[in-house]
Amino acid sequence: MPAPTAVEITRTLWQADNTSDDTHRVAMESPVALVFNGISHVVMMSTPADLEEFALGFSLSEGILETPEQLLDCHIEHTDSGIEVQLTITAKPFAALKQRRRNLVGRTGCGLCGAESLQQAIVPPTKVSSTINLGHRALQRAIAALGERQRLQIQTGAVHGAAWCDSDGNILLVREDVGRHNALDKLLGARCKQLNADANSGFVLVTSRASYEMVAKTTSANIPLLASISAPTALAIKLAEQSGLTLIGFARAGRHAIYTHPHRISSETL
Repeated sequence: MPAPTAVEITRTLWQADNTSDDTHRVAMESPVALVFNGISHVVMMSTPADLEEFALGFSLSEGILETPEQLLDCHIEHTDSGIEVQLTITAKPFAALKQRRRNLVGRTGCGLCGAESLQQAIVPPTKVSSTINLGHRALQRAIAALGERQRLQIQTGAVHGAAWCDSDGNILLVREDVGRHNALDKLLGARCKQLNADANSGFVLVTSRASYEMVAKTTSANIPLLASISAPTALAIKLAEQSGLTLIGFARAGRHAIYTHPHRISSETL
């Protein structure tokens, strides 16, 4: 049975100098271990839903797998301590993963795990070869529709969303998670499993800020455009510029700001 994504609690609410008890749904957050060929690689705090898609998206965006076909099997195990996602992968990526893990032996204070130096911490950006022709109105259509598609966010107010949208601004997929990176990884995995979508056919819209990691994950999938309802970081803008990604921030009703490669956005006005 799938783990619940939200539970109902009783709380005391203060409003306009009055207090009262009411019920509210809060998002679940669980430790999720990704285990490759029997070896635990990473534990993430995640919303316990769409975990097979999360595992596939994470494996691709973190460079563990080069293609979805290198994932042979995936199943979920619930334990007293949390959730294990057991992945069986082919020999070539598993050998590379074991070498990456050897680089961590004897190291402490690991922030960007697997990086031996500052030069390795910020990896060269993946060049985006795909493109899209997107009108301002199409982007605004996706922005306007996203809120009502975030079912868990409507219930709890506690999760991030990531959406795959076509060039007309129609939302095709939405995934949610307490972590912004997890939401994007779930979306990338779902896109591979459900749509087999061409990167030229759409773009990603997220409810979080556009950080370096969000840009890196998007470019790893050769997706040409990332739009965020919040601000980008300076490093995210630099990476987007280098990789050829169109990066949009402050994507909200009636306005959005294009930071890099504006040629993919048409000159039509709202």
